Amino acid sequence: MLRHADSAGEAASRVEVTAWRPQHGRLALLYVIHAPADELKLPPMAESARVDHLWRHTCLEAFIRTPTGEAYCEINLSPSTRWAAYRFDGYREGMANLDMPPPRIESRSYPERHELEALIDLGGVPELARSDWRLGLSAVIEDADGGKAWWALNHPAGQPDFHHSDAFAFDLPAVEPA
Repeated sequence: MLRHADSAGEAASRVEVTAWRPQHGRLALLYVIHAPADELKLPPMAESARVDHLWRHTCLEAFIRTPTGEAYCEINLSPSTRWAAYRFDGYREGMANLDMPPPRIESRSYPERHELEALIDLGGVPELARSDWRLGLSAVIEDADGGKAWWALNHPAGQPDFHHSDAFAFDLPAVEPA
């Protein structure tokens, strides 16, 4: 991933993400934040629950749409195991909660990195169920002193904007049902 030039946070030297579709309608993600544990601000572990405004702190995100569509979904994953999911009709328009099962989130800390692995079931989202996907994968990383860095596969010109169509930079083909 690429760090946005306007980022103030410097704890993370690198953020990596791997995305795959292990089954029809499912998205698997593995985020690795390369940063010393004492320089990274992570929310405390909590019971998995839907919570808004996770992006205000360290948060790992996936934006999903079809290759030709305007509508998209936003999934927010916190290292605490809290999560949020929204759907949009178009660029930052028509936002509503996305009805989906809670994702399975595993969060692991090590002295020099943090990992978050998630399995997300999007099989109940009709426009995504049988389609190829275009993903925007991103992260907000907060330093221990409160500075934030914005990471993404691609950044549009100007301020950080994970919703912008230029941020949808990874194509993931459909997987046929078993």
